[in-house]
Amino acid sequence: MKKGNIKVSILYPTGEGKTFDIDYYCNTHVPMAAKLLGDSVLGATVENGLVGGDPGSKPTYAAMGNLYFTSIESFQNSFGPHAEKIMGDLPNFTNINPVIQISEVMI
Repeated sequence: MKKGNIKVSILYPTGEGKTFDIDYYCNTHVPMAAKLLGDSVLGATVENGLVGGDPGSKPTYAAMGNLYFTSIESFQNSFGPHAEKIMGDLPNFTNINPVIQISEVMI
């Protein structure tokens, strides 16, 4: 990605009783969301949490999804009409309330 692009991060915190199906997320949810968002998505990555900062500790996040756009408006215009369908799919792979952060790519 290049400087000035917008990164939308969807973070799924770990915790007692939290579940996350990474296979469903990668093979069903992300492709569905990408199709709905269309050409406004410049790229996407998925990260699977392995360990935390201390050896052997649990990861802070079970998984992270990242979507890249040219602008906040591009994200909002593509996500808005499909938000209900995309968010409605969450119970199919997790019981975690995601944390969303929108950032500007600096380098």
